[in-house]
Amino acid sequence: MMKASKKLPKISVIIPAYNSEKTIKQTIQSVLNQTFGELELIVINDGSQDSTLEVVRQIRDSRIKVFSYSNAGGNVSRNRGLHRAVGDFVSFLDADDLWTPDKLQSQLKALQENVTAKVAYSWTDYIDINGQYLLSGQRIKLNGNTYENLLLNNFLENGSNPLICRKSLITLGGFDESLNAAQDWDMWLRLASKFDFICVPSVQILYRISANSVSSNLVRQEKSCLQVLERAYKERPSLRDATRTTLKHSWNISLANLYKYLTCKALQKPFNRQKALASARFLWKYFINDRSRFKNINFTLKLLLKIVIIWTSPTLLYSILNRREVRSQETETLLNIWVAENRSESKNGYPGAFTISS
Repeated sequence: MMKASKKLPKISVIIPAYNSEKTIKQTIQSVLNQTFGELELIVINDGSQDSTLEVVRQIRDSRIKVFSYSNAGGNVSRNRGLHRAVGDFVSFLDADDLWTPDKLQSQLKALQENVTAKVAYSWTDYIDINGQYLLSGQRIKLNGNTYENLLLNNFLENGSNPLICRKSLITLGGFDESLNAAQDWDMWLRLASKFDFICVPSVQILYRISANSVSSNLVRQEKSCLQVLERAYKERPSLRDATRTTLKHSWNISLANLYKYLTCKALQKPFNRQKALASARFLWKYFINDRSRFKNINFTLKLLLKIVIIWTSPTLLYSILNRREVRSQETETLLNIWVAENRSESKNGYPGAFTISS
């Protein structure tokens, strides 16, 4: 009698990793802690020069598969992982980002209940290098044909977000390896041009913001994003058939949203004159493409003020932000003390559920 074949995983999770020794253990743990366990975890070691490989090998779980290659970049690593994947669905996760435990289960449920959809996405919050909350991402809920909305604004926000039907990815040939950046936005656009999306309206991706961005990287990202947009506007038949006014309006919105994003990214730590100069250029391009520029003038002026401070005295901005962080921590400590002192059993006989966490 022949033995039954081993059951294949339903979901393949792919983590491209390059010099990720400080974060990859926590990232992998967020996958292993998923409430949906019928998965394989493919780690593509992209020529790491630190102890990334050793950290991964110390994690004992039969679902983890590790493959090492010479360094080729994130988009090549994602395609290498896709080539190795056997699950019906695929999700990519950057080696410094995290998922909430219900991410895969809820996204898979959404796809199973909406059979025409091939991509499920959730909402994102942003954390710092220590895993502390920084700010909320967009809270956009769009279902079905999301292409033109996605063209105006990458509301998926990052490459660690969606769960995707593997056959759909393969049909499109995977990620564009010629792009130096914005390959995730390009991939989501190509998927949206052919398949429906479904939203899981819950924060399930924690995207880590590091302090490693420099002006040259932002310029490279700008170039790639413009390449993605230009190609999309040329290839989409419905956009070509639109009136010239409508097409130009959509193009301006796309550019305004892109340059608003680049301006805000350039104004993240570390502060220096090079990034201040880059953010000033991005802000100007945002302003000239934003048709609501005068309605948004307060927002623009706040960004301009921050640019001026960074250019003239970056240490002053560090001092302001540090004072804010101290006040925030003091407030949180007082709130936690208050909660601890006032937490008691409710009238129904069970402990109150109100907690404060960072």
